[in-house]
Amino acid sequence: MAILKLEPAFKEYIWGGDKLMKDYHKHYEGKVLAESWELSCHVDGSSRIAAGPFKGKSLQEYIDWEGKKVLGSHCAAFDNFPVLIKFIDARENLSIQVHPNDEYALNEEGQYGKTEMWYVADCVKDAYLYYGFSREISKDELKQRIQDETILEVLNKVPVKKGDVFFIEAGTLHAIGKGIVIAEIQQNSNVTYRIYDYGRKGADGKKRDLHIEKALAVTNRSPKVCTDGFEPHLGSCKYFTVDKLTLDGRVMKEMSGEVDGSTFVHMLVVEGSGVIQNGEEVPFTKGDSLLITASTGRFGVSGNCQALITTIP
Repeated sequence: MAILKLEPAFKEYIWGGDKLMKDYHKHYEGKVLAESWELSCHVDGSSRIAAGPFKGKSLQEYIDWEGKKVLGSHCAAFDNFPVLIKFIDARENLSIQVHPNDEYALNEEGQYGKTEMWYVADCVKDAYLYYGFSREISKDELKQRIQDETILEVLNKVPVKKGDVFFIEAGTLHAIGKGIVIAEIQQNSNVTYRIYDYGRKGADGKKRDLHIEKALAVTNRSPKVCTDGFEPHLGSCKYFTVDKLTLDGRVMKEMSGEVDGSTFVHMLVVEGSGVIQNGEEVPFTKGDSLLITASTGRFGVSGNCQALITTIP
């Protein structure tokens, strides 16, 4: 089994910025980089193996060659690779959107829905995001406010700081505000229903599509309650579990663990640098994405860093 450093798939959207290139060491030739898909087997963008005998191969090609045993027995419950992990750099406000649950998405889109978790990796002063509604509203009022473009008036506007965590169940209306870098752990899906986009136009000069009827069908119109993630355990659902690793390089400067045959372990480095070892040593720095395959056994991490650790429950 192995410790694999991954290279992401890149997404250039109109609201993106340059922080992923400047601060998270993403090697991208464009000027605007909105998202880097760090752990992905999705057809819309797959991560790749960065080094070793499989260098340049997609993650899916690696899995096909080595067999699904590298993912662990817990992944047998899923038809496809269960998660998609990404960095998001919002230079501008993202659209107000919602994701469907599995049942609706499978019926309407032929793929799974999306529940996700956000970790605020960085943000400017006075940054905020939208997370559900400030009060319960009817379906008729929601439809009218979408048509009148007054939807922002009834959304729950939440100030954010670095390290904040938001668990976003399917059906929750949400949007990332400008000046925020998010680490997102989500179901392996790319289904999004957009209901408000500030009147922006895409590269073709046309306003981006809205998906109002589908959004009305799946949106939970009750207010959401914000709850803080308690470190080191940040969040869990049937699709993924996320914990935070913090090493200060002084008192807590190393950690050891063991990866059995039940699940792979993914490590997304959000601050600092260090080394992960399992017979071999793999150095890492801020922005790196590392996959520890199932049954790798004992491993150790040392350095001064913060990382998000994702497993499959």
